[in-house]
Amino acid sequence: MKPLKIGIFGQFYHDDADIYLRKLLEIIKRENAQASIEKKFFKSLKKRLPEPDIILEYPVFENLDKSFDLFLSIGGDGTMLKTISKIKDLGVPLAGINTDRLGFLASIPKDAMDESVTKILRGDYTCSQRSLLSVSVTPENEDITKLNFALNDVGILRKNTTSMIKIEAFLNGEYLNTYWSDGLIISTPTGSTAYSLSCGGPIMYPTVNSFILTPIAPHNLNVRPIVIPDDTEIKLKISGRDKNYLLSLDSRVAVLPDLSEIVLKKAPFQVNLVQLQEESFIKTLRKKMLWGEDKRN
Repeated sequence: MKPLKIGIFGQFYHDDADIYLRKLLEIIKRENAQASIEKKFFKSLKKRLPEPDIILEYPVFENLDKSFDLFLSIGGDGTMLKTISKIKDLGVPLAGINTDRLGFLASIPKDAMDESVTKILRGDYTCSQRSLLSVSVTPENEDITKLNFALNDVGILRKNTTSMIKIEAFLNGEYLNTYWSDGLIISTPTGSTAYSLSCGGPIMYPTVNSFILTPIAPHNLNVRPIVIPDDTEIKLKISGRDKNYLLSLDSRVAVLPDLSEIVLKKAPFQVNLVQLQEESFIKTLRKKMLWGEDKRN
């Protein structure tokens, strides 16, 4: 039987992150799987680790392909989102080891890494299929064309001014509203627990076929978040006093000129997030949001 081929990506925000990488590689070796380290992550490792070091002996990859059976990220949710930009539409199952703080996406706690990763390498898991947003912009923007999708959310944000921006929104060609605000977040169910939630948006179960439009600090207080079907085409027209605006796609940001038009649709592919049998979105939500922790309960 061919050994599993595992891709690893990470970022260093904590001094002990390489300790967890070392432990991860030990688990992979123990389970007779093969590990390859992403090139940029490998370069950051070389700067931190003394030579020779066993970690630096592992093979390196620059681009993923379908020969990989599994992808593991080490860090937090931000690392997971950057990992999505590497997996793209390959469908490679992705699991995140959380060495950061909250971690809705990177759901494997670092202190449970051995047990959890062992189960995953032995195939004891399911995949939660997550929808993404695809984005096109007029005039065309090269940064967006390269990676025109987002797992969590797409945000339109003011850039170099305290003035509000004007965002006209159309759903399947029908006028919805004009948002006078600091910006607008278009979120997937996966991203409902991220930026949208902090701006008053609802929490959505990850498999719900919907998107959320959440205004950021709207001028009119009667403008509230709205949930729409995910087969809706969303068109946005941006204008205002400034000459440029920001478009964020998860952890990536592009600058757009005034009077830009943005079209958002459901992406033609999904991301497969690894889910252990004993875990669920409800359990993660309860744990991360501290629901039920009030002593009166």
